[in-house]
Amino acid sequence: MMSAEMDEQPAVLRRLLTEGAEAIRATAEAIAQKRPRFVLLAARGSSDHAALYAKYLLEVRLGLPCGLSSMSTTTAYGATPRLQDVLVITVSQSGGSPDLVASTQAARAAGAVTLAVTNNPDSALAAVSEHHVDVLAGPERALPATKTYTASLLALYLLAEGLRGGDGAAEAAAPVPELAERILARREEVRTLAARYRFAERMVITSRGFGYPTAREAALKLMETSYIPALAYSGADLLHGPLAMVDNVSPVIAVVTEGRGGEALRPVLDRLRGRGADLVVVGPRPQVEAAAAGFVLPVDGLPEELQPVLEILPLQLLAYEVTLARGQDPDAPRALAKVTETH
Repeated sequence: MMSAEMDEQPAVLRRLLTEGAEAIRATAEAIAQKRPRFVLLAARGSSDHAALYAKYLLEVRLGLPCGLSSMSTTTAYGATPRLQDVLVITVSQSGGSPDLVASTQAARAAGAVTLAVTNNPDSALAAVSEHHVDVLAGPERALPATKTYTASLLALYLLAEGLRGGDGAAEAAAPVPELAERILARREEVRTLAARYRFAERMVITSRGFGYPTAREAALKLMETSYIPALAYSGADLLHGPLAMVDNVSPVIAVVTEGRGGEALRPVLDRLRGRGADLVVVGPRPQVEAAAAGFVLPVDGLPEELQPVLEILPLQLLAYEVTLARGQDPDAPRALAKVTETH
């Protein structure tokens, strides 16, 4: 199921651009009229990484200050927030987790403009939110989220561009589905790369800027499918202490976004090479060629803020292939349920 749903992603992204973009833009325009002064983002799991991507988008593209919500402040501690003129965006594949629903209800009661981004327009979360964006990914049966994650990223990109009043967001994203097809067709290349990690005891994944949510999501995919402890760090945070654990037997994957985030990561890559790390790069060809191995992303000319939609694809494939190489079943990860209910 995971393999089949990964392969669906180009079609899902194409559907979102052709069938969903106009509705997302209309929602964005309605929200923009209320002139929110601050944004709070709420999510769990893979959706939390999509929310982190939205934080970068909204802060970089709109200059809107953003925060990641601590839902337990309302659901466990009973705090009463003051959220007038605040936009609360809750991202959830299923829209069914009780804490997401309860915190959104509390935010709306506290005066916030509430928006749910889900793959289920009939969900409880969509029902309690003032606005809703459907990511149009279709039923996702595999336990590891793949197509709902990339669809959420693209939906959030379209939303952010709509909020800033920009025209042509769908046109800028038009090459993404075909590029996704090209990446997913390179499975044999990823399978060869996966052999490096068959016996890995831990991994470090790093990036900066728009690529950092990709590092977080890739680590989650590896942990929930292959059970390899995978630590995700911003490149800046990696230098503040955790770099000490990296040595010449430590597998490190660097996600290098072509643009300012990738430029900011270069000193980190130099430090990793200096420590003799087993460095694999997902990104532009020059950085891949300077590493022990890697995966070249076909992102020439694609805006930096859209590249995360593609960056995660080889890493989804990698998690899948590593899991198979270790003799495990990516469709039946232990201790997981499709809808995780947190309170």
